[in-house]
Amino acid sequence: MKPFRAARSGELVAGLEPAEAQILGLLLDQLEQLLTADAEDVADDPVVERLFPDGHRSDAGMAADYRELTEASLRNGKADDLATVRASLPAGGGDVRLDADQAGAWLRTSNDLRLALGTRLGITEETEPPEDVADETDQQLAVYYWLTALQGSLVDALVASRSGRR
Repeated sequence: MKPFRAARSGELVAGLEPAEAQILGLLLDQLEQLLTADAEDVADDPVVERLFPDGHRSDAGMAADYRELTEASLRNGKADDLATVRASLPAGGGDVRLDADQAGAWLRTSNDLRLALGTRLGITEETEPPEDVADETDQQLAVYYWLTALQGSLVDALVASRSGRR
């Protein structure tokens, strides 16, 4: 991956290898499946609970009312962001070029992907990247930390573009 950077055009540009674009596409597919699943089918899924946390943890009634009022718009917003990321992702790898609105969608979606992976893997503050990728869990951890680096480079590029640094 070539990290995001602020270009003179005002766009934020990064380079993805074909395998990175493919992995990101697969993760987007998995997130989309969660977002479009029937709510009853994924009600007990810890990832869904993490993506759509209770608005009131101490009052189940208020939490249910809050969820009823907000969940549809949250799902729609996440789906819209996901569609933006998918549309701006070069399927075979290559340059990703984002305007400010697209960058926001990439930040929110990459955060959702990290939350989903982190929840599935049981990531804690003590979790470290794998030194050697020996099994599937190590591969997933490596992807988690790659997403973290991708997101971090996008944040850095946004800050640089807003401060006039290129």
